[in-house]
Amino acid sequence: MARHYRRGTCWRLAWENGLLTESECVKCGGDPDLFIAPALFDPQINGYAGVDFQQDNLTAEALLEAARRLRRDGCARFLLTLITDSWPALTRRLRHLAAVRREHPELQAALAGWHIEGPFLSEKPGFCGAHAPDLMLDPTPELLAELRRLTAPDPLVITLAPERAGSLTAIRKAAVMGIRISLGHTDADTTLIETALAAGAVGFTHLANGCPRLLDRHDNILWRVLGGSLARPAVTSPPRFIGLIADGIHVSPDLFRLLHQWLPQERIYYTTDAMAAAASPPGKYTLGKLEVEVGPEGVVRLPGTPYFAGSALRPIQAVQRAARILQRPWAEVWAHAAAIPAAFAGVPNSLQPGQPANFCLVRPAMEGIPQIERTYFHGQPTPP
Repeated sequence: MARHYRRGTCWRLAWENGLLTESECVKCGGDPDLFIAPALFDPQINGYAGVDFQQDNLTAEALLEAARRLRRDGCARFLLTLITDSWPALTRRLRHLAAVRREHPELQAALAGWHIEGPFLSEKPGFCGAHAPDLMLDPTPELLAELRRLTAPDPLVITLAPERAGSLTAIRKAAVMGIRISLGHTDADTTLIETALAAGAVGFTHLANGCPRLLDRHDNILWRVLGGSLARPAVTSPPRFIGLIADGIHVSPDLFRLLHQWLPQERIYYTTDAMAAAASPPGKYTLGKLEVEVGPEGVVRLPGTPYFAGSALRPIQAVQRAARILQRPWAEVWAHAAAIPAAFAGVPNSLQPGQPANFCLVRPAMEGIPQIERTYFHGQPTPP
């Protein structure tokens, strides 16, 4: 028993066989400084704790280690993310990971689904980010159907650039297949973005990233997305969800604050976009075929370039940094890293009966910054 993270009242959870059976307000009697909150959810994890998901033939032990370390940092479930590679390599890797997941109940419970970021992205410098431009492909219903076959019936998110040939047809077909399309790594114009959203795209992947460091001040992808979302809401189909990497690095603190002022709060979700360096010391790591460097400040860069390549951010750090940047109580920003990203992925994540008993016990420290005291996964406490 602890206090409900939003209501502030004493709250009790009960569960059986890993599922919540009761979730109710009760008379106070627990620790007044301990809070119950839904476990965090991240829809874009490329690797974690030294484990690079972009490598072939990963073992169940490696995936379990990454999942368990994520739980220690508050994240009970996530979308395993694969980035651009040759189509045979990408599908071979996905087939292997899906087979490993099917053999292990713990992985089935932790790995909520899949996020394929590429190869349907812009090949333009800057917009391709750390993805290999020579491996980009145009999306076709056949390619999407193959990804759906390899992952069915799990939740599947695909990030694509709508300017690629055939994208609008692919977006319409994706909805029929149960695939959620998110736009990203794109230099599409406003009209094309609006058309893609009207066709069924549900969101935008890590806005303000996947683009050049220097942008035209009058016409750039950031203004196009926000212009379509805000300037003419009566005649547009704004993104239902807009993702932000909440580390204060990928999105500057000033822009981060402005986005929270401009956008409806229920549309903003946080992701770490974490790769193998997350929860690991500074050094050199792999991201697929790339070797990346992580400095003492925790920034992941392609060596010799100013370009970022994922992040070393831990899920609880996303909440901590967002609370600091926005100067808001941690409980107000928690949903951006829990319920809202889960909704983006099409996965329920709440403290309601019938849901998995995945929750965090949170104790605010100095200046109200939240610290994870323990994460519960299907009712079982995660070892410290």
